Amino acid sequence: MRMRHCALLLGVAALAGCALKDPLRHEDTVAQALPNVALPAQYAAGGLAAPISDDWLAALRDPALAALVAEAIAYNPDLKVAAARVDQAAAYLAGAKSPLWPQVSLVARGGGKMSGDATGLQGVGLFASWEIDLWGRVRATARATELQYESTQLEAEYARQSLAALVAKAWITAIEARLQMAQAADMLRAAVQLAGLARDRQRVGIGNEYDVALAQANVETLRDSVRSLELAYGNALRALETLAGRYPAAAVEVAAALPAWPGELPTGVPAELLERRPDVVAAERRVAAAFYRVEEAKAARLPRITLVANLTSISSELFVLQSRNNPVVSFGAGLVQPLFLGGLLQSQVDARTAEQQAAIAEYGKVGARVFGEVENALAATAAAADRETILVRSVQENARALELANIRYRVGSADLRAVQQQQLDLTSARAALLRVRADRLVQRVNLHLALGGSFDAQPVAIVGRRAPAARSP
Repeated sequence: MRMRHCALLLGVAALAGCALKDPLRHEDTVAQALPNVALPAQYAAGGLAAPISDDWLAALRDPALAALVAEAIAYNPDLKVAAARVDQAAAYLAGAKSPLWPQVSLVARGGGKMSGDATGLQGVGLFASWEIDLWGRVRATARATELQYESTQLEAEYARQSLAALVAKAWITAIEARLQMAQAADMLRAAVQLAGLARDRQRVGIGNEYDVALAQANVETLRDSVRSLELAYGNALRALETLAGRYPAAAVEVAAALPAWPGELPTGVPAELLERRPDVVAAERRVAAAFYRVEEAKAARLPRITLVANLTSISSELFVLQSRNNPVVSFGAGLVQPLFLGGLLQSQVDARTAEQQAAIAEYGKVGARVFGEVENALAATAAAADRETILVRSVQENARALELANIRYRVGSADLRAVQQQQLDLTSARAALLRVRADRLVQRVNLHLALGGSFDAQPVAIVGRRAPAARSP
């Protein structure tokens, strides 16, 4: 009899090994999420269709920036939150996998008679139960939680990459603010010299009080500009320190010049982007996790079979138990089949199915956004390069014009207003050139982030960047 029972139980356990269904293939997910997007062979805004390289931070050749990025990775509060979420997801995963194993409990009771207790029972019991996962409900729950954990890992990795990019862009912005401040200070010194010249001309009788007042007003305007740029520079430094988890004292030292242009960047092809960027792969993991939650809800409508085994030893000081066999071993099995729950189980299936459709739509939303980010960064980088060439010529011509205006003013063939106007034109051209050079570098960092390129020399290993390729549900 026992042999037959064991054989029966083994047969039921063997059935529990049925494989789970696989979620949508990557290609099917893309087709459902982006039905109106035809991926081109290369990016419309240009780019070099060659394999994307990592370690973009080293290409800026600034050890101080690299050290600040490392500090931010270690101490940034937002990144600590992301790391804690990964730990939380890992704990949920461990809990979701626990029902795959037998559950064993120990119950013990001491002897003696207590108030309100006339039995005097004492003993120990070992109780084990194991749900035979015949329909894959438990495994589907575990797999969904595992995919959610992977998604959280990927989101944390993208947060790391985003933080590195934020620090690099804030560093470039701080350098730009420092250089803008220095340029404004140079123009202030020139304006002070011009005001002195106006006073000298008034003393010798070839100038007038109007020119002196006009020159001094220009000096005060430039002093205000310098003070405003000092504030902007301090704010940029404080932003850097906040990213690095420091107190924002505006005490961090930045470079005295912008990083040199690192050269052309390989961009790969659009089809690779959806499998490369951590946040996009994370969205695909959530689609797969939603699929397994649907499978879990479907399996919940079917019978649950649980095997139980008990080992007990019980005695009493007050009376003799009927069974004197001690200890007692027992085996059994239980079955639970939902019959009528008012449509609850089907509503759960419907809800999970809707969640799966929402996850697919969210994946499409993320995919559409990332393509736009790459194209925008490529277009902005190309435009900045063209503008830099134009503005270099503009600065040269305005500098020459200012030189000529100063000569004409000194010999008395032009008034002060022409000199000041040319001075403003040169200041504006220099500021625009510096801004475009900084923006070109910022857009380069944006492009690295948009393409999913890592700032690490050895990129952090990410659990499977691609969902399993198999049949659709």
